[in-house]
Amino acid sequence: MAFEIRLDSRLKELCTQDAPTPLDTGCWWIAKERGAGLEGRFEPGMLDRFQWLSIDFLLDGTEAVKLVLELKEGEEGPAFRVTFGLLNQCQARLRLPLSATDQNRWMLPREAALLKPLCGGAKVNLDRVDRLRLAVEAKGDAPVRWCMTPMMASVEEPSRIDYPRLPAGKLVDDLGQWTLKSWKGKRRSRQEVRAGLARQHTAADDAAWPAEFSRWGGDSRVQFAATGFFHTHHDGKRWWLVDPDGHSFWSAGPDCVRSSMGMHVKGLKSALSDPAVASNGGADYLQANFRDAFGEQWHSRWVEITLAFLKSTGFNTVANWSEWEVASRAGFPYVRPLSWQGEVKTARVFRDMPDVFHPDFESDVDAFARQLASTRDDPAMIGYFLMNEPTWGFASQTPAEGMLYATTECVSRREFANWLRHKYSDSRGLASAWGAPVAVESVESGQWNERTPPGAAPDLEAFSTVMVERLFGSLTRACRAVDPHHLNLGARYHIIPPKWALDGLGGFDIFSINCYNTKVRRDLGEVCQRIGRPAMVGEWHFGAHDAGLPASGIGRVADQTARGQAYRVYLEDAAALPWCVGAHWFTLYDQAVLGRGDGENYQIGFLDVCNQPYEEITTAARRSHERLYDLAWGRSEPFSQEPEYLPRLFY
Repeated sequence: MAFEIRLDSRLKELCTQDAPTPLDTGCWWIAKERGAGLEGRFEPGMLDRFQWLSIDFLLDGTEAVKLVLELKEGEEGPAFRVTFGLLNQCQARLRLPLSATDQNRWMLPREAALLKPLCGGAKVNLDRVDRLRLAVEAKGDAPVRWCMTPMMASVEEPSRIDYPRLPAGKLVDDLGQWTLKSWKGKRRSRQEVRAGLARQHTAADDAAWPAEFSRWGGDSRVQFAATGFFHTHHDGKRWWLVDPDGHSFWSAGPDCVRSSMGMHVKGLKSALSDPAVASNGGADYLQANFRDAFGEQWHSRWVEITLAFLKSTGFNTVANWSEWEVASRAGFPYVRPLSWQGEVKTARVFRDMPDVFHPDFESDVDAFARQLASTRDDPAMIGYFLMNEPTWGFASQTPAEGMLYATTECVSRREFANWLRHKYSDSRGLASAWGAPVAVESVESGQWNERTPPGAAPDLEAFSTVMVERLFGSLTRACRAVDPHHLNLGARYHIIPPKWALDGLGGFDIFSINCYNTKVRRDLGEVCQRIGRPAMVGEWHFGAHDAGLPASGIGRVADQTARGQAYRVYLEDAAALPWCVGAHWFTLYDQAVLGRGDGENYQIGFLDVCNQPYEEITTAARRSHERLYDLAWGRSEPFSQEPEYLPRLFY
């Protein structure tokens, strides 16, 4: 059974175009501003009869766009949102399972030309939803033109697209570059790539850090206590990292220092000029280019070239999601990410929040910590991240509230009920406090369908703090038992957490945050003062549309020169902050043309797929790193020539 949902109301400045379309039953639309789109209304409960929504798109042009699909309960009711991007000049199909409206998922699977579908907003009940909106969430300066088929609701799962329409032809050339655009520095042949890599390898032996750097990349002019490992120190005026030999250290480095630029090609193999590069749903042109240049020795040559690039640019850290083993062998300071190991027995109660009171949780935590045994005595390791951007942190609900909706029974729900019994004695006291006829037994187990009353918010937040404390406290204790030497760098939040989450973070040595602002947020300093710990930026970047990818990343500027300016402004400002001890750029390489596994295809690297540096930002970074410690000590003023910061396209 299938039903067409009529989107018959236009939002803002949206117009159709009468022209031949590449999609059967499709229609061309042009949006000149953000928020332009279409809306349809229907009887409440209509969607409750279906399992899926689906619609096909084809995005024209060469710039990325972000769209949003919203399901809403009435004019003032809650709204569920899913945002997504599209590959240019390639047919894409959104297949939205309506079960996602329970908000127990943050990201839906990426499928072919549909990029990074993220769930947001609120949980909605399908029997109350009476309207649907499809609109442009973010766009560049030019109007957006796309072709779109009717929106369909169905009981049966819609089919995937394995051979999409490609009206402009192949999207990826034999070197992994985008075919739809030309730009300064675009490689024209394999011979050109080979010659460039050979020159980089020849020059690798001459690479060196700035003269005042210690052997670990610290400030050799300053001596604190040496412990043989990296540690933190407050000198009375500011926080520092301290290198193993006791020199003050400020951490600057790129994420994803690895010999791989994975490209998702499942359902997109027909978009490749050389399909032989693809295997198992992926393709890696960076590796292919190194293999072509160096044969079986390609990886060792990549190591030599890459470490030389980092040193000559003045980076002193191999940051997260990297081949940290390479850095360890070279004695190059690095951080490492941790992840759940082996067969994880503990169920998740809301998104990626474990059932932290389940008896199996402690054994899972012990297995998690054991991965640190291999680097326990390595002086080159700065520290470890427990996780990255927990997805329960992206939800509008607290973990305790999300748990009520997502699980009918779990140990943490029973603990929550006992916590409420201890506080209120019985259901009568609970109902009075929450301002609703709720029983403790309904908190303990069973399907929770109704909205939690406003009076429940303090208890939901308080027990969420308990859950967060148990999660991070257990992980921290277990990790320190295995590795007492290295720094716990935290969980790399994407925001400054609300109070209920912040109260559970006391065990971290450093508060890490992924901060995509034009400068480091100043209210982060208040967090550092509150928890008595310094901060480290785990991710930031700026991209532009003048090079070889359709998407600029989160931070966006006009061109490569502006990227260099933006780097200097952010990095030098961060180094001068007394509570900041490092900032790590995301990432060393651009992302792949067709996108990584989730669909990101951002122009955010210091290097492209042919390992060619973007000279403007590389030169700018070198200048900043040469004066890094003078900035941190207050002997120099930060670079202040800000570029024009353009509106964000992605978040």
